[in-house]
Amino acid sequence: MERTDSTLTEGYLEGQCLIAMPQMGDQRFDRAVIFLCAHSEEGAMGIIVNKPARNVSFVDLLTQLGVVDQEDAIRLPPAARNVAVHNGGPVETGRGFVLHTSDFVLKEATLVAGNDVCLTATVEILRAIAHGSGPSQALLALGYAGWAPGQLEAEIAGNGWLHCTADHALLFDPDADNKYERAVKKLGFDPRVLSSAAGHA
Repeated sequence: MERTDSTLTEGYLEGQCLIAMPQMGDQRFDRAVIFLCAHSEEGAMGIIVNKPARNVSFVDLLTQLGVVDQEDAIRLPPAARNVAVHNGGPVETGRGFVLHTSDFVLKEATLVAGNDVCLTATVEILRAIAHGSGPSQALLALGYAGWAPGQLEAEIAGNGWLHCTADHALLFDPDADNKYERAVKKLGFDPRVLSSAAGHA
């Protein structure tokens, strides 16, 4: 289902980034920055964009899934070699979700989430990236973060999350270690002074 910035419902944060507050209490989201792909009265779904998956590469996954063979893997275009693999969240961790720029859309398979960012979870996008015809920027997430109806709103009201505008640099920059600080600074805060007293933006 396609959604654009103009159709976003007021009060919902689809297309923005969540920033985990220090008092979140859930280690799975410690210092997490999450791009919200969907947020409505039916719940919310997002991808963590600053938790690289250790010991696995995009090329490894392409060969494991049979998208390319070992011989073709060494000839992949630079864009494919540079796709980062992230731990996208605690739900469906065995499934891959590609967060990417909107210059690549598969009809009826791509969710347009706002701010020129899309989500596609089919093997076709992996093939396109491997052959150099995919999106200009992308990351592959293993799993996602999900919230039941009203759950995210309650967590925000309880000062569990801040939120900020998303941009391509924040989402796709390979320097994942500094994304948390950069996201907080977008709100005008010094990350070092965040405390449990901070409210939501």
